[in-house]
Amino acid sequence: MEPRRNLVLSLSLLAVASLLATTAAAADHDYIVYVGTYTQDGGTGKGIYAFRYAAKTAQVNELGVAAEAANPTWFAVHPNGRFLYAVSELGNYQGANSGGVIAFAINRTNGKLTFLNEVASLGAGPCNLTFDRTGKFLLVANYGGGSIAVFPILADGKLGPATDLLQHTGHGPNPARQEGPHPHSIVLTPDNRFAIVNDLGLDELLVYRFDVATGKLTPNDPPFTKVDPGSGPRHLALSPNGRFAYVVNEMGRTVTVFSVDLGAGVLHPVQSISTVPSNFQGRNDDAEIEMVPSGKFLYASNRGDDSLAIYAIDPTTGMLKQTGSVKTGGKEPRAFEIDPRGELLFAANRDSGNVVIFRIDARTGQLTPTGHVLNVPWPVCVKFLAVK
Repeated sequence: MEPRRNLVLSLSLLAVASLLATTAAAADHDYIVYVGTYTQDGGTGKGIYAFRYAAKTAQVNELGVAAEAANPTWFAVHPNGRFLYAVSELGNYQGANSGGVIAFAINRTNGKLTFLNEVASLGAGPCNLTFDRTGKFLLVANYGGGSIAVFPILADGKLGPATDLLQHTGHGPNPARQEGPHPHSIVLTPDNRFAIVNDLGLDELLVYRFDVATGKLTPNDPPFTKVDPGSGPRHLALSPNGRFAYVVNEMGRTVTVFSVDLGAGVLHPVQSISTVPSNFQGRNDDAEIEMVPSGKFLYASNRGDDSLAIYAIDPTTGMLKQTGSVKTGGKEPRAFEIDPRGELLFAANRDSGNVVIFRIDARTGQLTPTGHVLNVPWPVCVKFLAVK
């Protein structure tokens, strides 16, 4: 065999060995799974619960209450894995027309959360938060207050005074649900230049330019993209390359697909597709939307039909094809989360007090119950933290 061919073969074998080692290491990963709950407004949870998930065996062990908090209905783990930030979905934090945002330090051994500080969210009913891509700022959506706030994250993990507060104005066609603005989620584009805000009350996806040096937001030009009147855009998932955006419409029972001009921060609608079966009758509110890490499959949850719609994604056009639907094994699936390896989906059924775990078929995207069920009162948020 020629020396050059020997070298190529050796390098190929080394590459395969490296890939196998990386895959084996990933298979050994353990995760802490955090579950947020409603503790008020009829909810019976105690705060944020923790579980330990071993990817190698797919076993989940209960760790108990990680931290008590009032209505921690949405939270996110900081990219450095040391801190967790949760909304306190209230309308009367410290007597003001505001909710709260809580900073916690994470104990990566037992999952416990240590309180660092809490700040007013500067608007009632905070329901969603996210980090900018540098991890220096936290952006918060105040559903009841109709506003967006930005907070700096200090070196010790605490939250500093807000760097910006933007008040939305206007209303939608549904007087019961869209009497005013209701921001429901925020997503930063991969280049960190734009923040996309779903406003359920306005039927708009508002786009802001984000200044990473100051933590300020300024309206883009154009400042928003519309969805169908009365749809109520709730949450958004971006494709891994940022070229396509998928919005689940809470009131419209649809997913709207957008192509994204990353240079200009402009979204162009290309498709609208139903989340419920054609013969479904009765009340249904869409809730969560997520895709697997590979970007091949997308899921949306239905509260009413109590199901997960399954879609295959065309990698060229970004358009969706519904390939199935599966019942979530409970009532009111407000949230779900896909594990970082893209193998399992944890569906949080609020009204039945359980989190049902499904296995994701890597080839087809179909979901099969694993038989593992976590019992948590009023679960409404699920997030992962890699700890091994």
